[in-house]
Amino acid sequence: MKVTRDSSSPIELKLTVEMAEEDANPFLERSYRRTVSRVNVPGFRRGKAPRRVVENLVGRTALLQEALDFMVPETLDRVLRDEEVLAFSEPSIEVTDLDPVSFTATVPLEPTVELGDYRSIRVAADAEEVSDEQIDGVLENIRQEQAVWEPVERPTQYGDRLNLNVRGVMGDETVVEEDDVEYVPEAENVLPFPGFAPNLLGLAEDDESEFTVTIPDDYPREQYAGREVNFQVEVLSVKEKTLPDLDDELAKSVGEGYDDLASLRAAITENMTARAAAEARSRLEQQSLEALCDAAIINASPLLYERELAALEAERERLLRQQGIDLITYLRYIGKTPEQFRAELRPSAERRLVGGLVMRKLAEAESIEISDDDVQSEVDRMLSSSIPDAADTDIDRVGNDADADDVDATDGDAGDEPENAANLENLREFLTRDDTRDNIRSNLHSRRVMDRLLDITQGRLEDVDVVVAAPAIYEPDAAAADFVPAAISALAADDPALVAVADDLADAAESDAADAPAASADAANANESENDRG
Repeated sequence: MKVTRDSSSPIELKLTVEMAEEDANPFLERSYRRTVSRVNVPGFRRGKAPRRVVENLVGRTALLQEALDFMVPETLDRVLRDEEVLAFSEPSIEVTDLDPVSFTATVPLEPTVELGDYRSIRVAADAEEVSDEQIDGVLENIRQEQAVWEPVERPTQYGDRLNLNVRGVMGDETVVEEDDVEYVPEAENVLPFPGFAPNLLGLAEDDESEFTVTIPDDYPREQYAGREVNFQVEVLSVKEKTLPDLDDELAKSVGEGYDDLASLRAAITENMTARAAAEARSRLEQQSLEALCDAAIINASPLLYERELAALEAERERLLRQQGIDLITYLRYIGKTPEQFRAELRPSAERRLVGGLVMRKLAEAESIEISDDDVQSEVDRMLSSSIPDAADTDIDRVGNDADADDVDATDGDAGDEPENAANLENLREFLTRDDTRDNIRSNLHSRRVMDRLLDITQGRLEDVDVVVAAPAIYEPDAAAADFVPAAISALAADDPALVAVADDLADAAESDAADAPAASADAANANESENDRG
């Protein structure tokens, strides 16, 4: 085998490999054994024909083509070991010839990352305030959700709830046909088509109406854009929303009930304050990471950016499939081509890659590691919090724009105890798996590195070896939102038997997010011990 190295770039290596006959022959033998069991060779039982006969029957090129699937990657692995090359990511391979078998491999090497004087970075933290107007807004949402709909004998107004029979025809096609459908006309309501809602104003119960709506030229579904729809509407009923008074009786009807309106307002304030603190921390994480990225100098293989873009595209496509939509249908609906879709994703993919690289370098610079004891402590915490206390559920929902149905729901039941015990045992078993503990270690590491970054950007770290001279205050850029990944991955995504267990883990992660404000406060009050660890 002949191997040629092109090491002209510090971030990727190009290998040219030309295989001798004796190198390719074992792979051709494997290809022959696969093929002989699938083809009928006259004069031989299935699987018994000699290689020479099979090769004459299907052709050497056919055997080679099948062998390439395992020949090239296995040969490349051997070459990388022999040449002592450590690939940072999956190489890009191109087969250049079949006689002899030859291919080139572009191997991404570890990127170079220079963080510069990262200890001098400072980021202005947002205030964690909750205004009276915000609290009033939540109370108003509760009133809206607890409202009742009462019949009225008057013409329709915006905000009423109608029961309609509707038929919409576009040319020879019936595009809408619904009987006794509920509909709330609003100025901003564009369903079923823009312009439909205003035509209902003034209609009363038992009225019938026929009208035509012209769909805008920029309508996302191109097959309907610019066309006319003829609607026939029959109004079956008209109801208006009657809101309850904002008083103690309303407070008693929320969740498990509050003593009075003041108690409800206090619970809302507490939960909104915690939520505001968690959101402020999330923004600070994003802004701090962007500041670190802006200060860094990175030289990485273009292949890494392409791999990240492909990964992000696959994630978006998977999310769409979970909603029952394929990517092509989605792109057709929003009026974009696959090329435009990828172009829009590219900046996010690049930011995500850069963010991961600089955080990896920061962990190395700050010597951040996760011990086995750290992993076990996190496992114990997950087990203890995997079945939440049902008594806290309703209170936690208040102040988070909860629906009345959510608030009124009764959580927890004595009959659930055997199921909870089984889930806990499944979770315990799941958390003993090596791959699960590796994921936990990775998540803990990411969390700890982010904690250290916030200590730096908030000036909580003192280091006598580093001179910090009048650091500039970093003003956040709104584009930072794509940087910080979720705290806990879907550990059991490929294991259907453990989906329920993974849901428990996700709930535990959400609990962590809610507890983040208290954790941040504890960290701020323990600077001396944090500095010792630094």
